[in-house]
Amino acid sequence: MGMFCFQCQETAKGSGCEVRGVCGKTPEVAKLQDLLVHTLKGVAQVVVRGQIPVKDLGAVNHELLRSFFMTITNANFDDGAIEKQINKMLALREELKEKAPAMDWNDAASFQVDSREAMLEKTESVGVLATENEDVRSLREMITYGLKGMAAYTEHALNLGKENPEIYGFMYEALAAVQDDSLSADDLVALTLKTGKMGVAAMALLDEANTSRYGHPEISHVNIGVRGNPAILISGHDLTDLEQLLEQTRGTGVDVYTHSEMLPAHYYPAFKKYEHFAGNYGNAWHRQLKEFETFNGPVLFTTNCIVPPRKEEVQKRIFTTGSAGFPGCPHITADETGKKDFSGIIALARTLKPPTEIETGSIVGGFAHQQVLALADKVVEAVKSGAIKKFFVMAGCDGRMKSREYYTEFAKNLPEDTVILTAGCAKYRYNKLDLGDIGGIPRVLDAGQCNDCYSLAVIAMKLKEVFGLDDINKLPIAFNVSWYEQKAVIVLLALLHLGIKNLHLGPTLPGFLSPNVAKVLVDTFGIAGIGTVEEDIELFLGQ
Repeated sequence: MGMFCFQCQETAKGSGCEVRGVCGKTPEVAKLQDLLVHTLKGVAQVVVRGQIPVKDLGAVNHELLRSFFMTITNANFDDGAIEKQINKMLALREELKEKAPAMDWNDAASFQVDSREAMLEKTESVGVLATENEDVRSLREMITYGLKGMAAYTEHALNLGKENPEIYGFMYEALAAVQDDSLSADDLVALTLKTGKMGVAAMALLDEANTSRYGHPEISHVNIGVRGNPAILISGHDLTDLEQLLEQTRGTGVDVYTHSEMLPAHYYPAFKKYEHFAGNYGNAWHRQLKEFETFNGPVLFTTNCIVPPRKEEVQKRIFTTGSAGFPGCPHITADETGKKDFSGIIALARTLKPPTEIETGSIVGGFAHQQVLALADKVVEAVKSGAIKKFFVMAGCDGRMKSREYYTEFAKNLPEDTVILTAGCAKYRYNKLDLGDIGGIPRVLDAGQCNDCYSLAVIAMKLKEVFGLDDINKLPIAFNVSWYEQKAVIVLLALLHLGIKNLHLGPTLPGFLSPNVAKVLVDTFGIAGIGTVEEDIELFLGQ
């Protein structure tokens, strides 16, 4: 086969992409990403066996994060950039060996390649299928995908000057462990749950980084129409990139709009001072092919999710930065101080037409943990009075599959005494529906980006405390979440670590779950897939 990848929800036939990624990545990109992960395993082997203190690794820690982030679905399609990163990590691996005692290293810590051809040849023996035992492979990959999501959130925090050495240490520990053939399936299950624990730490770190810099999200009405000025569309998750772009576009006559997962930036107080921060344009990531055409101006990708553009005219307007990349598109890098020069994208924007309006009005969000807890008395009273019968956590990712219409219909058909708690781009399936409110509490409470699922966990834990319960699963909260890529995997593992049970996951269960591993998740945590809207609502309300 040309490649093998089953890390995202849309993987071909639910089992694995073998010819070309459904995401659009080529077999060459897929193989180079596999080799980059293998290289990271070698770095981890040297750090762990060589007992090199994590606090002394500095740039190695940062490049570990960046490398992992480059392999997340829809983040980087640039084979040249991935090849360059492999060579960088190999050089760092060799430098680390000089600090470690002499010993026999495994393949990941010792292999050498001197060309693209050698790299591609090497990938034949280091990909996903190199682990023959299906159950061990399933657990190893689930841990690895959790690490990818953890790396993404940790890099965002790093960009804001926040680090937690314990997270780096665990990432090396876990990468070394997934190479250890002596570990049993039970050992790997325990490591999977520990990955969830560290996922909570990573999301807490990012929450602290975002709120200490930009303030706590607050209830905000976000414009979804357009103005008459030329504009830049910014997509992805990294708030530092947005901050720099807003600063550099001040006084230029160029507006800035968010797209997809960048929408929650409008909820932070610090960004409200920018008069040219015009609103949100469009919907979830997978609709970008049409929406980028009508936007007319340049688009800046700070992270995933990139959909390979079909039209040359659109591709000429796409810029990338950070761990994102697409061949032929300008990539903006930071200098040694972290500053990025966006003058090129600003200059291009000033030559292009303003966005074409595709909708009007506004949407409301900003219900992160501090904002919801400020309303705690009102929420608790509504629950005690029976005005709110149940909360539904419908967080996670959106995607292209028609089956995801389920989540729109589910939201529409929920009883009027229920409230939806959401975060991530899954919200685009229902955040523009007129579902009303309950005593002034909107029936859709949007906490923010996918990493803000942490906020939903904080809210649940606080409600557990307020109601004096000994088990979070006794709360009137049901979890019906959707997933797409690896940041959703770390969120799922984090929820399992926090003790959440009977969680429904869709629109399909991960292709990387072997039947036996899936059975463990079902038997231990009550994880289930989705059925029909009517059957699932009846099931949830009966719990």
